[in-house]
Amino acid sequence: MTGLALFLISRRNLIHLLTGVGIFGLLPISIVDSSFIPLPVPGVTDIMVIVFAAQHENAILLVFLATLGSFLGGYFSYQVGHAGGMTFLEKHVPPRILKPVCRWMEQHAILAVALPAILPPPAPLSPFVLAAGALNMTRRKFLTSFTLSRLARHTIAAWLGIHYGRHIIRLWNQLSNKWAFTALAIFWTIILLGVGIAFWRLYKTSRSVGIKPQSFVAKSPTAKA
Repeated sequence: MTGLALFLISRRNLIHLLTGVGIFGLLPISIVDSSFIPLPVPGVTDIMVIVFAAQHENAILLVFLATLGSFLGGYFSYQVGHAGGMTFLEKHVPPRILKPVCRWMEQHAILAVALPAILPPPAPLSPFVLAAGALNMTRRKFLTSFTLSRLARHTIAAWLGIHYGRHIIRLWNQLSNKWAFTALAIFWTIILLGVGIAFWRLYKTSRSVGIKPQSFVAKSPTAKA
């Protein structure tokens, strides 16, 4: 009976567990995923988009939610870097990474934001996002390059889910059969705890660098050239 129950769970219900937060769960997860505080599982937004698209969810809505979350997460991180300046950047980015990041930002600002935003893990993102704010890259230039890159990335993920959905679901079923319910439950526990902790750290950081909550939502996107 136990083996039969696990088989039934692994074939259908495990996928429901993966996507159990619903497609609107993409929004908070993609916010954190695009911020300077990474999730414990890199690229989880792309994984969710691929699996949802493979299940024939609305691809346009999936890409919109993931991109909106990326926009908000990137904007907030930019604001943190802008408010904290180089002092905050030096505190949160190792020196061996900070120097080349700053050099790239000074010489190729748009490319330094666009490439990390579109490349999958393990390509680093947060140092470039923080540096864009700390080095006074204009908000309009940052938001345009960052958001378009994330839009392209999420669109590719949705395309993979649509065109290779059957193979993706079959692979997921195989992984589910191998690792069963416990592993996937642990996976989502880690993700949800990571999201909660990350939002708390984002809140604490915003207070420490003096960013008011209303400035994140209502402040117009203007900055020094």
